[in-house]
Amino acid sequence: MSNRIKIAVVGLGKMGLSHFSMVNAHPDVEAVACDASGFWVDILSKNTKANYYKDYAKMLDEAGLDAVVIATPSRAHDPMVRAALEKGLHVFCEKPFSLNWEEAMRLTELAESKNRVNQVGYHYRYVGAFREMKRLLDAGAIGTVTHVLAEAYGPVVLRENKKSWRTQKSEGGGCLYDYAAHPLNLLNWYFGEPARVSGSVLNSIFSSDIDDEVFSTLQFDGGPTAQLTVNWSDESHRKMTTRVSMIGTNGRLYADRQECQLYLRKPVEGLDGYIKGWNVKYTTELTEDPWFYLRGEEYSNQLDDFISAVRDGKSASPENSFRSAALTDKTIALIQADNEAAPQVLKPKIADTTAAKKRGWFGRG
Repeated sequence: MSNRIKIAVVGLGKMGLSHFSMVNAHPDVEAVACDASGFWVDILSKNTKANYYKDYAKMLDEAGLDAVVIATPSRAHDPMVRAALEKGLHVFCEKPFSLNWEEAMRLTELAESKNRVNQVGYHYRYVGAFREMKRLLDAGAIGTVTHVLAEAYGPVVLRENKKSWRTQKSEGGGCLYDYAAHPLNLLNWYFGEPARVSGSVLNSIFSSDIDDEVFSTLQFDGGPTAQLTVNWSDESHRKMTTRVSMIGTNGRLYADRQECQLYLRKPVEGLDGYIKGWNVKYTTELTEDPWFYLRGEEYSNQLDDFISAVRDGKSASPENSFRSAALTDKTIALIQADNEAAPQVLKPKIADTTAAKKRGWFGRG
């Protein structure tokens, strides 16, 4: 009799297929998959040994699951998470957790009342450089933090009328929920809940229904002011680029996917390996190798934490609980409310870059 835990991956889009590949490769897991469209179900059922379903409710009733990984469009998260919890299952949900932060809190309380492992896919908390930034902050490396800049850029929406769930407000798309959520989650991890949000701007560049760029100022009681700058219509970046920069009374701190840089005015007791002046640590030296590599170590390691918590009978995952993700949902709601309360201004006209592209001015990334 197998001692492996049984986990279903729900939603076989880009993230769902990645999650399924990793879950299916995990030595402690028997994988199941579910997708309502049936396209990937038909293909995968012919090429892998896992069981597949097209009906989520039927799968919950029949598959004998221990846990689910939900990677559907954001609008479907709430009912699917609730249904799984009511069946007594552990739940990993892709970000953003919920489009309604109050519902996110209700789901958090339900998961905690049932002692279910609960985790949300904010994978940047598993990137070695951002984890080291957290450790250095907790150690007081740069003294009192006075200013923070959190950024994310990428080439997601680069033309008008590109239709997908990400570009439909009702489905939970938009730069704020899909891109800005990542640096916001890091800010919540580092500094907690913002006391005030101001100057929020949600601009459309190419999209008609949702925002393509986000700007906001977050102020933390007893902590710094943080500037948020995010744009997913930026073709100068080949793929998503997220970074956080900080200034403090004892120096500077910077992290992105590749490295963590620390400048110290004076050394800090207890921080071995860090000297006065510039110090650089690379993600490769700060990250343990996963059991299976796909896209990045952080994706495998976050799922391994979830799987290990389920296997070992824990009631929580080490990082990214529902409660921490609900705080990010609430921060997103604060930015939305601040933007809606602000006086409306004329939006910039979209430039026609066709001729420039033909002359080679754009797209050389």
